Amino acid sequence: ARFLKMMENKVFLSFTFYSTILILKMYVVAIITGQVRLRKKAFANPEDALRNGGVQFCREDPDVERCRRAHRNDMENIFPFLFLGAIYSLLDPSPAVARIHFLIFCVGRIIHTIAYLLRLRAPTRSVAYSVAQLPCFSMALQIL
Repeated sequence: ARFLKMMENKVFLSFTFYSTILILKMYVVAIITGQVRLRKKAFANPEDALRNGGVQFCREDPDVERCRRAHRNDMENIFPFLFLGAIYSLLDPSPAVARIHFLIFCVGRIIHTIAYLLRLRAPTRSVAYSVAQLPCFSMALQIL
């Protein structure tokens, strides 16, 4: 009965939708990182390097590191959003206002990743980052 009640909660459904999009985006970045590793022959582990040409390919590459930084930035920002959004959803906010919070964060993070991976001109990435932080601060303040 409790699960059915959660599934009727428009805010929670919206949160679930945008959270799932963000987690899928993180998986895509992880896959891209792996593909760049293969293409550039830059492996983190000797056993992977040996399997793909030799121990000399156990090395760092700037393109792989860029992908890893994008992924790390996602973890630093999306995981707190998941916590804040879940708690915020329990506060019975307006569904429209909540959806705007979730949408702004999601779009900001997608643009941030695109800007990071495609090396878009500054300040695109930092603006996307900053815009995505606004709904997080808003939710945190409302939770407090």
